[in-house]
Amino acid sequence: TRVLMFSLIIGCLIAYLRHSGGVTAMVDLLINKGITKTKRQAGLMSFLIGIVLFVESNLSVITAGIVSRGLFDKFGMSRERLAYIIDSTSAPVCMLILMNGWGAVVLANLNANGLENPETTLVGTIFYNFYAWIALLIVLYTILSDKLVGPMKEAEERTQHAIEEDPAPEFPASRASFMVVPLLTLIGLIFAFMYWSGDGVIRNGDGSQSILYATILSCLVAYVMMLSSGRFTHIKLVEIGFKGMNELLQLVTIVLLSLALGSSLKVLGTGAFVAGIAGENLPLIMIVPMLFLASSIMAFTTGTSWGTFALMIPLGVPLIHTLGLPPAFVISAILGGGVFGDHCSPISDTTMISSVAAGCTLLDHVRTQLPYALLGGFLTFFVYIIAGIFII
Repeated sequence: TRVLMFSLIIGCLIAYLRHSGGVTAMVDLLINKGITKTKRQAGLMSFLIGIVLFVESNLSVITAGIVSRGLFDKFGMSRERLAYIIDSTSAPVCMLILMNGWGAVVLANLNANGLENPETTLVGTIFYNFYAWIALLIVLYTILSDKLVGPMKEAEERTQHAIEEDPAPEFPASRASFMVVPLLTLIGLIFAFMYWSGDGVIRNGDGSQSILYATILSCLVAYVMMLSSGRFTHIKLVEIGFKGMNELLQLVTIVLLSLALGSSLKVLGTGAFVAGIAGENLPLIMIVPMLFLASSIMAFTTGTSWGTFALMIPLGVPLIHTLGLPPAFVISAILGGGVFGDHCSPISDTTMISSVAAGCTLLDHVRTQLPYALLGGFLTFFVYIIAGIFII
């Protein structure tokens, strides 16, 4: 319910930031100050925001999307490209810098399944989480080289033609503070609410609850600022807010249906069935690559990384005990597969929020991101085979 409410309210916040002229003013400021003068710098900014805000994946996605939207438009870069960068940066970074909710969830699952030295194992997965490293390297390569392939290249070309035909900004510039203050409020309150809901430990906080409350209060801050400027009436602001939410109504419907589908597949045991196939009649060296593949399929069909961890770790820990496999190596494959499947899944909430934050349609985001995610997954599968030769 919180995810559905947040998905609507973030539409209101984004509409306020756009209509206030704050986004346009911020873009002009960044360009005039020389901070972002090229496409490469614009892409690096969204990439770095995803790294800095590692405490919560959705926080990094929303912040990077809102900050970078106008910059990508200015340099003729597609919204699909922005969605790919923020989506493929957030979760991998959260899996590599584990001082967040992702680390807490994995640690809780390891403890619950009786794995010895779970903290040491969790730290050890950082090196072996090949998909997270490969995904980040592919994103960085596309930013630095400006080379795109497949549907992403087509989307970029369409955007460049559209920019050439209509170079004027969507809304006239006002003051950058109309964007900066609500955005800083959003970031600060998310940290504050996660600290509060986690009883003083940020990584134990409730991410969805924190983001919902912070988004509502950020909307209120943006509303007060715009009303006090004298350029907007209360009626006009209510109209803008509802139009912003209306733009995301179709997406929220997809989110609702995807949650229902994911829950149904979980009850039916689809993920456990797929995962069970991985361990049957396999050479020892193929166990870990197949765990990666099984986790990927499970995350793709259910649309959730955390749910995949909860289902797959109980299957992986017994393999560690009975076959004597290295714990960090096995668990890293489960974690990497969960993130990979989530990247490919059109029913993943992270995928949906990335498309919302970037301002593109969900299916366009999935279609353009899929070739890069599949490349990363393909490389990861074979890296696990090669690494297994030396480790097992």
